Order: sequence, then structure tokens, then C-alpha cells
Amino acid sequence: MRMAYQPLEELLPKASMSVYRLVRLASMRATELATTGVKLVDVPNDQKLATTALDEIRAGKVIEKGGDIFTAYHEGKNKKNAKS
Repeated sequence: MRMAYQPLEELLPKASMSVYRLVRLASMRATELATTGVKLVDVPNDQKLATTALDEIRAGKVIEKGGDIFTAYHEGKNKKNAKS
């Protein structure tokens, strides 16, 4: 397995140009991935969770709102709950 390249010039704008926010967002998402197993982008099964989290952030599937992470996964759950 080779190391994945993560372009900071694409990732930093997603985290208000803050490395700290990017690391925090990726860490929170990687923890969520470990718990739920629900991936929002197509990645190899053997890819590390932190790399998957960064891929999701770069794709715009994971964003920060009010200090918490917000994902397309949450959006789908909220729409289902709203219909109930």
C-alpha cells in the first residue's frame, strides 16, 4: 500500500484556511467512520480512516458547522427523521 497524497491547497479552504481546524475536522470524521462505517466517497477498503476523512472533506461531503461536523450522512438521516 502506498501513501496517499492529500493536497493542502484543496483542503485548507474547506477548513477556513486553518490547519488546526482541518486536523480537528478530519479527526472527528475518522472517529465517526470508525463508529458507523458509512463512507461518503468511493475508496479502497484497505484505506486508512484518516485518509478517507480527508478525501471526504476534499470532496465537500464533510463540513464544519458551529464547531461540529456535518456530513451528507447526517443530512440523509435528518430528512428521514423530518418525514416521520
